[in-house]
Amino acid sequence: MAIILFNALIQNVFAINEEITSTISDQKNVAITIYNEDLALVKDLRQVKLNQDFNRLAWRDVSARIRSETAILRSLNYPSGFRLIEQNFDFDLLTPGKLLEKYIGQEIIVARINPVSGAETRETATVLATNEGIVLKYSDRIETEILGRLVFPGVPDNLRDKPTLLISLRNTSKNEHDFELSYLTSGLSWHADYIAALNDQDSVLDLNGLVTLTNQSGTTYRDAQLQLVAGDINQVQPALGRVTKMMEMSTSAISDAAPMKQESFFDYHLYTLQHPTTVSENQTKQVALMSAVNVPVTKEYLLQGSDYYYFGQYNTIDQKKSAAVYMGFLNKGEGLGIPLPKGVVRVYKKDLAGNSQFVGEDRVEHTPKHELIRLKLGNAFDITANRLQTDFQQISSTNHPGIFETAYQITIKNAKKEVVTVQVQEPMPGDWKILSETLPHEKKAASLIEWKVVVAAESETVLKYRVRVKLN
Repeated sequence: MAIILFNALIQNVFAINEEITSTISDQKNVAITIYNEDLALVKDLRQVKLNQDFNRLAWRDVSARIRSETAILRSLNYPSGFRLIEQNFDFDLLTPGKLLEKYIGQEIIVARINPVSGAETRETATVLATNEGIVLKYSDRIETEILGRLVFPGVPDNLRDKPTLLISLRNTSKNEHDFELSYLTSGLSWHADYIAALNDQDSVLDLNGLVTLTNQSGTTYRDAQLQLVAGDINQVQPALGRVTKMMEMSTSAISDAAPMKQESFFDYHLYTLQHPTTVSENQTKQVALMSAVNVPVTKEYLLQGSDYYYFGQYNTIDQKKSAAVYMGFLNKGEGLGIPLPKGVVRVYKKDLAGNSQFVGEDRVEHTPKHELIRLKLGNAFDITANRLQTDFQQISSTNHPGIFETAYQITIKNAKKEVVTVQVQEPMPGDWKILSETLPHEKKAASLIEWKVVVAAESETVLKYRVRVKLN
């Protein structure tokens, strides 16, 4: 009877210490929701069979950049059938260097092979340090070089080949749970990329939106249900963050699936991919977001001055300054009219030979439907301006010594074979008043005025004006 009781006790000890390992092969479903600021929510559903009473569950293949304090385990089929005791995230991965570090102060075996006889000899040594190389203490000496191979008695419990969440729990009965582990992680990010193709007349464009996903979280999400949140989520910043090495990326083919489904979500917008997708470790993937054709566009030429022009005297200023080229379109119409997440719009146009050429790009912020999207594509080669200060006076008085009167002449040249309209915008400091002008201006804001200057093909137009400003 004593032997039977002893054997039962030994079996219970082994059962308590034995880990139940759950790998990605147990996975029934995985869903990831990725936010803009290097943040993602992972929901990992697995079928796991537990022993009755105490269990140590090793949940492998979690993100290497998991925020372990956010991890929540729940059973979908037996919600009250277990009780969580503790959980630990083992993020030290098994490498020769890490293994050596874990054995500082402990004994290992150094095996050497005689180059003449081929016989192997073994010697015990204590690991003293591994900071800038290994330091080994033998029974009669200390060495700093390894002349042989190292043999370790085992792998420490907290050193694993894959990121693992170790969960200690008590199970009320011996049954199979549908466990869902949800957690927040960094290392998963996304942004939008837009490809615009202009027509010959620069009057309409075709627009395709792509979502670019980057996975540097340290694990793969197979056949995942993918959702993206566009909006600025507030996060509490930790005092100190763990530094994680950035991985190299590979680029996958662009998805040819249907555009993503969009819906309002809290004060953000949620985009759902309508089919499962695999997001592999160290991978950049692109999936379709939206598509629109024949979108009407407007093109603008803009010259901008500076407010310091109006309280100083200058001999030369803004000579042969090129006009900036802007292109705009409304977020409405078939294929558009949805909230567009922030990203980069790249614009292409075909040359005379029919080859698409890159003509510029600009970054856009989150854009609600029916809003204007305005892109700066570059500077016009054939539209330039020369600015000449024709008069300057400082009108002093006892109460207002900072009163200035200045006059400018702006000559705008158009080398194109078609007429253009150039918007000349001038920021005005202090209290200002236009005293004279050759073209009527428009007050765009309290300190900004604009002239629309029409310039004939292969010709020039001169804008003259005089302004008085009073600086407080």
